Amino acid sequence: MNMKMKKWIAIFAAIFLVCIGAFALLRHFGMQGTVAVIRVDGEVYEKINLDTVTVAYDMEIRTEFGYNKIHIEPGSISVTDADCRDHICIRQGTVAEAGVPIVCLPHRLTIEIEGGYIDA
Repeated sequence: MNMKMKKWIAIFAAIFLVCIGAFALLRHFGMQGTVAVIRVDGEVYEKINLDTVTVAYDMEIRTEFGYNKIHIEPGSISVTDADCRDHICIRQGTVAEAGVPIVCLPHRLTIEIEGGYIDA
């Protein structure tokens, strides 16, 4: 292998290592939420501080739009049952980070994790 080839391999290896390091830092120190905000028809239904949850529990939401069963556990939240036809809200799985909402359009339900504190 000539010197030019070794030089380019070293440059690409360094770039790769910098990218891996940046990814690890952003993953560790990135946007992390602590409060799950549950909304029905755009109105806040309940706020749950996921940092204070010590034992997993289920919560049922029954409205004129339909039924959803929400599973809350330390640091994460998910929809485990619903009477909507498409069940997209169930298939979205568990959410533990801010920026990825759970949405059930037929029931007008959204669950978002937000950082910070709970307003009084």
